[in-house]
Amino acid sequence: MDDIFSVLVLTLDATLRVATPLILAAMAGLFSERSGIIDISLEGKMLGAAFISACTAAVTGSAWLALMAGIGVSVALALLHGLACITYRGNHVVSAVAINILVAGLTVVLGIAWFERGGTTPALPSEARFMPIEWPLAEIIGQLPVLGTLYKELLSGHNLLVYVALLLVPLSWWVIYRSRFGLRLRAVGENPQAVDTAGISVAFLRYRAVIICGVLCGIAGTYIAIAQNAGFTRDMTAGQGYIALAAMIFGKWRPAPALLACLMFGLLDALAIRMQGVPVPVIGEVPVPLIQALPYILTVILLAGFIGKAVAPKAIGEPYLKER
Repeated sequence: MDDIFSVLVLTLDATLRVATPLILAAMAGLFSERSGIIDISLEGKMLGAAFISACTAAVTGSAWLALMAGIGVSVALALLHGLACITYRGNHVVSAVAINILVAGLTVVLGIAWFERGGTTPALPSEARFMPIEWPLAEIIGQLPVLGTLYKELLSGHNLLVYVALLLVPLSWWVIYRSRFGLRLRAVGENPQAVDTAGISVAFLRYRAVIICGVLCGIAGTYIAIAQNAGFTRDMTAGQGYIALAAMIFGKWRPAPALLACLMFGLLDALAIRMQGVPVPVIGEVPVPLIQALPYILTVILLAGFIGKAVAPKAIGEPYLKER
């Protein structure tokens, strides 16, 4: 029984680590889309941040400088998306897809030019990464049954960005539903004409939303490169931006349900890792490619089954032209 409990706790522990970039990206997309800006470029911003943060960490040896660089690149890409969609009133989907394609190619080209390693960065030492933080008395308390295991294995031992991601969910809820900025953000996504009539700049609100989106995607990309991994590899985000987008839609553009969806995806990933090579009763050993495809299959199922039931902000994707 103790072994089953330990496996369960370790699986939940892995779920938190895997779900962290999804949570950050889902909260990022939440701010952007609540303001009326469709943001499929979560993937591109995360990948760009992962690349530049790994490069910065490799050169400077500082995880904090790497985080700042990752956020900076992600915000720059977010502003590029905002420029195309808000200022020039371009198609949101086309702009986002263009950013994803641009970043996917540019990271490989620059990686080859800078490090000559086929698009990857050198392996990072521990001092250039965000390493796990052990909570006080974790070893002593961990000897206690049940609660000790939970304290040592589930609560303790994560890096700083995991805790930041979890704290950002209630913070996002408070900002969106309890602050003046959040009220205006929701209003501009539903009825930008009413916001403009009240004397509030629609463009300024939307730009602030995409900047917040850029900051959170920057943290997510940095986490993938220098906390979850020890360097950058080609296309290392592996569709996590799209999965976060699916989680946000499944959560109906609300923080708490989006968090649960991200944890569900994370649990699938964690189970996929543990199920590799393990025989399943009746079925037998499940092929590794099928196990690895489970999160993406679930993404398609959720989008196909729930996108019609989730009601997006009314003005999402619609360019706003200020009346004179």
